[in-house]
Amino acid sequence: MPNRNVLPAYQERSRESLRKLLQATVEVLGQHGVEGATIPRIAQHAGLTPGSIYRRFHDKEALLETAILGILEAQETNMRTGMTPIASAQVPLAIFAEQVITGMVVTYRSKAPLLRAMKQFSQARQGTPFVKKACKLEVTFFGRLVDLFLTHRQEIRHPDPRIAVSMALMMVVGTLFQLVVFPTELKLWKGLLPKDDQALKKELTRAFLNYLGVENQTSAKNAG
Repeated sequence: MPNRNVLPAYQERSRESLRKLLQATVEVLGQHGVEGATIPRIAQHAGLTPGSIYRRFHDKEALLETAILGILEAQETNMRTGMTPIASAQVPLAIFAEQVITGMVVTYRSKAPLLRAMKQFSQARQGTPFVKKACKLEVTFFGRLVDLFLTHRQEIRHPDPRIAVSMALMMVVGTLFQLVVFPTELKLWKGLLPKDDQALKKELTRAFLNYLGVENQTSAKNAG
């Protein structure tokens, strides 16, 4: 009789090999961008041969699509299994907003090259099933984040709290993409923009809360 342990062991090795490949793909994409994320370079980084990659994916685009969707799926899973609405409701809104925005500034700064490559890759594939699936994952993640803020609905003085939180978050994301992910001659803007990430975090938190009609008591105390 065939050994029933052989197939599961093979599948486990296959899953681990795929995990290493996708992790290497993400790292190379972040380091070298879309054009520099070649199959030979990814294979070398993963400790695999180009041929073994082509046996799994018919081209680089298919590999990058899988790796990027994996990032977005993990992000959505972490949001779903992380802080619950009950937990977020126990944190004062001003502090919760500051925590979220601080995390966003840190993440966008540390992952700026990867985020830039992901955006460029997606923009070149508008209308494809990949982009539609990626957008769906992003919207789901975004919606869950909005719902966490809406546990403080009674503190939001904007007439439409859901739209207010959504627009405020979009303004934060847009600013981070403009200043951190796709910066353009920021030295020319000296004196018109926050001097560092700490100042940027404070200004984004202040703007976010003001848009919601919430007094930023934390910032007020810091200013005093």
